Amino acid sequence: MSESRSEISQLGEFGLIDRISKNFTLQNRSSVKGIGDDAAVIDAGDDYLLISTDMLVEGIHFDLAYMPLQHLGYKSVAVNVSDIAAMNGKAEQITVSIALTNRFSVEAIDALYQGIKAACDNYKVDLVGGDTTSSVSGLVISISVTGRVKKDQVVYRSGAKPNDIVCVTGDLGAAFMGLQVLVREKEVYEADPSMQPDLEKFEYLVSRQLKPEARTEIIYDLEERGVKPTSMIDVSDGLASELLHIVKNSGAGIRIFEDKVPIDQLTFETAIEFKLDPITCALNGGEDYELLFTIDQNDYEKLKNHPDIHSIGYMHDKKDQNVMISKQGTVVPLRAQGWNHFTSNPQT
Repeated sequence: MSESRSEISQLGEFGLIDRISKNFTLQNRSSVKGIGDDAAVIDAGDDYLLISTDMLVEGIHFDLAYMPLQHLGYKSVAVNVSDIAAMNGKAEQITVSIALTNRFSVEAIDALYQGIKAACDNYKVDLVGGDTTSSVSGLVISISVTGRVKKDQVVYRSGAKPNDIVCVTGDLGAAFMGLQVLVREKEVYEADPSMQPDLEKFEYLVSRQLKPEARTEIIYDLEERGVKPTSMIDVSDGLASELLHIVKNSGAGIRIFEDKVPIDQLTFETAIEFKLDPITCALNGGEDYELLFTIDQNDYEKLKNHPDIHSIGYMHDKKDQNVMISKQGTVVPLRAQGWNHFTSNPQT
């Protein structure tokens, strides 16, 4: 009699993580925080050491038909540095491991590492090691990052409390719309190779997809203003998904307002051109790498004039009521519909 088989797609990425992590407990006193946040937290004496790892896989996370290798190198570092920022910390070192097929030349790998070096220079992090191996199915990049944060300044996803104000940096949905533009232009080219990509109008959107920036400067701005968020996460899988992570970890409900969610005008117009709802793109698009955080009401005055921090809602005490109020005043339940590695179609 054969054993029953459970499909990973039924669990989804976060269900799989929960299933794995429930069988592990922390055994060392130095292990402060394990699986379940943007980075692990290790007691390193005077400070906490932060550790995070991200993997980028060709055909899943990127398509080399439109992703320049230099941009890919830069992005692979930025998305890791963003995880450290999401803990209110500052990145210091990375290791880079790559698996590649023989279709890549030495010059191609040089280009990849030129992008990695540019990101290291920008974020003031050191490349201190890694590994290389062969692959039979394309390029794989795995980066681990370490950083530090003062023990009294670390911020988790779990600290939000009722009446806290929900804030987000920058604007949302641009990276997703950049991807839609790139996929469309690839399809046009494949249908007629004589057609050249028309990307000039969409430069901002495309850059947000191909070369995102970690919002490390926000950590310095918060420190300068004497604000320690009560919870924080970076927006990698979509605003709605990240809001619900804060809800789940903090045990409090959330209410946001559609007219407060920051959407760039070009993102809005391009979504309409593609017959997409702009707020849906902002809620579920992902890969914006903005910082989403909550603050105590007493800190609002310190941030209200910051040009790149937007208050979009508030926390409340009913953890099963997580909603957005539309521009028409309709109550819309928040759903995590962003990228799921085991149920979504890859970028290609």
